Amino acid sequence: MSSISALESRITAALDRIRQGVEAQSMRDTDAELRAALAAERATNAELVARVRALKERQDTQVASLTERVEKQRAQLASYDAQMQTLRSSNAQMRDINAKLREAVTEGLAPELVNAAVAAELQALQDQRTAEAVEIDAILSELKPLVEEKTHAAG
Repeated sequence: MSSISALESRITAALDRIRQGVEAQSMRDTDAELRAALAAERATNAELVARVRALKERQDTQVASLTERVEKQRAQLASYDAQMQTLRSSNAQMRDINAKLREAVTEGLAPELVNAAVAAELQALQDQRTAEAVEIDAILSELKPLVEEKTHAAG
């Protein structure tokens, strides 16, 4: 009987070792599956990070472009405003001199007033042309990118 007990213990020990081996193999298979899933998630995460970077770069480029356009338009607007102020000043001066000229005509003609009136009118016309040129430049600078986009899209 002792040999049966010894065989029984040996068989039980062998079965325990087999069970442990099967469990270890099962854990290795599970680890491999987990590692594969982890690798897939890391690859997906890297792809998402790359897409976010690309989106951020594109957004930064667009923001920089828009900021540049805004600054350019502000400068044009300031130039246009300065020209308009000069034009208003010239027109006010011309109206003042013309009023004096009308007074002088009613009282008696003064040649220096006529000369001043003509000079003021000439200055007002020059200022008006300059203001119109600034306005045309502002319009053209706005149209130029649109024309270039249309040319690039067609070509």
